[in-house]
Amino acid sequence: MYAWNLEPTLLIGLIGQVAAYLVCIGPLRRLFPGSAAVPAAQIQIFLLGSLTMFAALVSPLDTLAGYLFSAHMVQHLLLALVAPPLLLAGTPRWLFRPLLQLPFALPIGRFLTNPLVTLLVFNIVFIGWHVPAFYDLALRSQPVHIAEHLSIFATATLTWWPIFSPMDELPRAHPLLQTAYLFFQSLPSTILGALIAFADHPLYPYYTGVPRIWGVSLLDDQQIAGLIMWIPGSMVFFGVMAVVFIRWLNRGDQTPVYERT
Repeated sequence: MYAWNLEPTLLIGLIGQVAAYLVCIGPLRRLFPGSAAVPAAQIQIFLLGSLTMFAALVSPLDTLAGYLFSAHMVQHLLLALVAPPLLLAGTPRWLFRPLLQLPFALPIGRFLTNPLVTLLVFNIVFIGWHVPAFYDLALRSQPVHIAEHLSIFATATLTWWPIFSPMDELPRAHPLLQTAYLFFQSLPSTILGALIAFADHPLYPYYTGVPRIWGVSLLDDQQIAGLIMWIPGSMVFFGVMAVVFIRWLNRGDQTPVYERT
């Protein structure tokens, strides 16, 4: 129940992500056009994002998610709302620039990071995985569960791009557009969380067949999960929205939001 997920492929992927980042901003930095020293605070932000992924996927939270819907919801929010913006904010603007030299990379990137596209794709994927049939399938099949987490993380990274983009070529949206964008991003998870929280019957058959732990009943666990999606989930969007709007008011229209050094 409290076991760590020490699946080798997962550990190699997470360690490789951190190692590649540190090598690229360190010994290999000279190979990147326009590169500059990365501030310690920015490095720490990236490492915190990686640590968040470790907590979501490797720590006992991953095992608890098989027993508690609420634990699984925390896992999903860490992968969707915490890790991606930290990783983007911790990435220097010059690091991904060589990728744009690949054929068609720039037009494809512009399409994938268009705010309307990212809003629709993320919410379709996130809500889709919470349809009971797909949700139960993910918990009963390890390959499907991996696909679920990968798709949530990948589309969440795209959905935060208009706010935390590290690339001038694929820039952040205008602050007023960011404010509206974050507001609309908060609505689907708020509505879905409320529907889950107020349901008067079990929505996910998988959890009816697993042992109840910590004395939490099936419906109480479901209600807690809905509240986690509803309140902390929407608070993340509204918190970032408030920062974006206040910074725009203070700095004026010409200064990029979350300007990097």
